[in-house]
Amino acid sequence: MPLVMRYTTVEAQPKADGSVRSVSNPHFLIRKIQRRLNKRIFSNGALIGWPDYIFGSIPNQFDALGVEADKDYIACAARHCGAKSILHLDVQSFFDNIHRTQVLAIFEDFLKYSEAVSDQLADICCNGENLVQGALTSSYLATLCLWDVEGEMVNRLNRKSLTYTRFVDDITISSKVASYDFSYAQGIVQDMLASKDLPINSGKTRVRRISSEALTVHGLRVNFSQPRLPSDEVRRIRSSVQNVEKLAVESNYRQSHSYRKDFNRCMGRVNKLKRVGHKQHADLLKRLREILPLPSFKDIERAHLMVARLKDSYQAKGDSFWYRRRFYATHERLTILDRSFHAIAVKLRGELRLIRPSYD
Repeated sequence: MPLVMRYTTVEAQPKADGSVRSVSNPHFLIRKIQRRLNKRIFSNGALIGWPDYIFGSIPNQFDALGVEADKDYIACAARHCGAKSILHLDVQSFFDNIHRTQVLAIFEDFLKYSEAVSDQLADICCNGENLVQGALTSSYLATLCLWDVEGEMVNRLNRKSLTYTRFVDDITISSKVASYDFSYAQGIVQDMLASKDLPINSGKTRVRRISSEALTVHGLRVNFSQPRLPSDEVRRIRSSVQNVEKLAVESNYRQSHSYRKDFNRCMGRVNKLKRVGHKQHADLLKRLREILPLPSFKDIERAHLMVARLKDSYQAKGDSFWYRRRFYATHERLTILDRSFHAIAVKLRGELRLIRPSYD
């Protein structure tokens, strides 16, 4: 497939620093292949074991006893709990600076595929000479690009009693010493990145010390035994719940699409409290469950239409990602429908059982 057909540039996404991130949307056939690569290679725990200092955009890990280790931003922040000094580093334009030759090396030298196979896989995962923001495989490959140099560098930091984590392109190094000098640590990280032609974003390099401010990693306070949300964030979550409660008393508003969006956004924020073990989670969750979104008569019509469309496309697209996404979106709508129209929801769920998506 010609390169010009593989990706289309979508609207640039603004970044926190005011710059913009160029995101490309892969052709559906490229997306399908990349999704299979993720499933069969990058998220395959039998093939790749991710080190304990790597987090973000990778699957959770299981140890020999079957205990699951989270790989999200909260687990990453937890590694730095009790820190008294923190160094934050960021790789500049991470995806754009990962060259095709580095991707080729991952397939050929790390995964041990043949040169011909590695070349084809690199071609599928890159847009021209670089990784592309928007490709399904890019986060995995970006995380793997330091596979041959990062481990030894982390060992050197560990010998200095430093804790290192990387969340895709966000590097954090912490010390239990209140006024630690990170010059050595920063130097060896920069040398490691330079060996891969990856520049540091100097504008985001920052040292924080407990004597001057509350220490945070990925927005969570880490000067405790467990990560905590900042108190102002907890207040905003409580305020969000109160706002949804006010909306719920408006006539028929719980049946509107706007209410569902507000409710789901609020529920997501409340669930952050559970992830950090906050004592207010149970109470706020109970309050939200008392004002769940309700279906309207239009939802009945919409649900019938969604099921009918799935039936029409089942034979041709039953194994596609598009079909699976629509299938589970229909199930979600039936969950809402069940709150007021139980019999109809049961009937439609019975029809869905006959056209469940098939998996490759």
